[in-house]
Amino acid sequence: MEKSYEKNKWPILLIVVMSTFMATLDSSIVNVALPQMARAMDVDTAQIQLVVTSYLIVIVGIILIFGKLGDMLGKTRIFTFGVAMFTLGSLLCGITGSFPVLIGARIVQAVGAAATMANNQGIITQVFPATERGKALGLTGTSVALGSLVGPGLGGIIVGAASWEYIFLINVPVGVVVLFFALKLLPRSNKKTTERLDVLGAVLFMLSIVPLFVALGQVPSLGFLNPLILTGFIVSILSFIAFIRVEQKRENPLIPLAIFKNKLFALSIFCAFITFVGLFCNSIIQPFYLQDVMTYSPEQAGLVMMIFPLILTVLAPLSGHVSDKIGSELLTFIGLLLISLGLFLMATLTEQSSLMTMVVYIVILSVGMGLFQSPNNSLIMSTVGRHQLGIAGSINALVRNMGMVCGIALATTLLYGSMSGELGYRVTDYVAGQNGAFINGMQIVYTTAAAICLFGAVLTLLRLIGKKSGAMDKTIMLENEISTNQK
Repeated sequence: MEKSYEKNKWPILLIVVMSTFMATLDSSIVNVALPQMARAMDVDTAQIQLVVTSYLIVIVGIILIFGKLGDMLGKTRIFTFGVAMFTLGSLLCGITGSFPVLIGARIVQAVGAAATMANNQGIITQVFPATERGKALGLTGTSVALGSLVGPGLGGIIVGAASWEYIFLINVPVGVVVLFFALKLLPRSNKKTTERLDVLGAVLFMLSIVPLFVALGQVPSLGFLNPLILTGFIVSILSFIAFIRVEQKRENPLIPLAIFKNKLFALSIFCAFITFVGLFCNSIIQPFYLQDVMTYSPEQAGLVMMIFPLILTVLAPLSGHVSDKIGSELLTFIGLLLISLGLFLMATLTEQSSLMTMVVYIVILSVGMGLFQSPNNSLIMSTVGRHQLGIAGSINALVRNMGMVCGIALATTLLYGSMSGELGYRVTDYVAGQNGAFINGMQIVYTTAAAICLFGAVLTLLRLIGKKSGAMDKTIMLENEISTNQK
């Protein structure tokens, strides 16, 4: 770590946390305002969904490009560009009355969000020493989770107190402040590179990701066998195969595929993906269960759903701090185990379940995520060299966003598929008076999500056992060598 930045490391962390929180918040905060926005702009429900999907799809399509540019041109340079673009996009979103301009402004926002998300963990890893890195990355991870989870509640408060434009305009003063201090405090980079961006790889990667996400988003309403869905999947698969072949031959690829030969990096990335799949299976199911089955008011449901982010806010930095002291792998295993247990327990909920029972299950799930996320982020960033921090951080952010989308698609597909089979007709929403069908579908979703996370826990345990056996073998060999020398 450069000494000149040691005294500013915590203000730098605050800058990164604020920008990360804003970028992830805007992926979910608009959901609650969609009906009002549709009426204001005179568009239908299908069209207004573009406000959400355009933002997410652009982020996942270009985030690796900004990670690579961060490694090539300097993470600070790309990060501050991202903050500026996000702030500009927020301003444009808040002052327009035109639907096409709004979508264009959301794309500008997404470009900025992708640039900041791709480089935030790299900046933290660069500025903080290894003894404090877990704690710092834990706070960054908390801002990601909070941004994803508190969006609907905060959006509802803003829309209720003012109008939908302020969901975006509130970002502008915060963005200006963050940009000012980012320019003043973040590590300077005088990087000059002759390396060129892998444009063909970038295009093929976008063709791998964008059709896949569009198809997954439409699966609940159109079904897997719809020709448009199948076309999206086929284009995505063929593009991904072409992407891998191109990257293997490139001297400076978009993704250095050798990074995945590091088993710890690959396993940590996989576990990050599956935990967000499980988390968003829960986040899509829980509101329906609380409000439609248990007949809680939106305010009561909101309070129950706030348990998760509140526990995460406290626990994630603490687990990061502990991982700095004792290592990360054991904590990630315990966290995955508790996440799996929490999801299995959620699968047992019925119409007769008490509030206290539900709260206990949510606490177990939350503690698991709190123990897992920070140490896992630390593992990911510690397994690569300084010259690959940007691409490692962007891969981590990419799989997180992919986990969110895949979790939502998995939950809605399993839930409505189960309900359709039980009721004998196609279902794409909660059906009043059919709580039994919903509970059965919910149990399938939670059990599947729990099994996926348990698989990650088993892989982590096998690695821990293998690591311990390897250490024992080295000790025995050393003892034998010493014994032979003494003889």
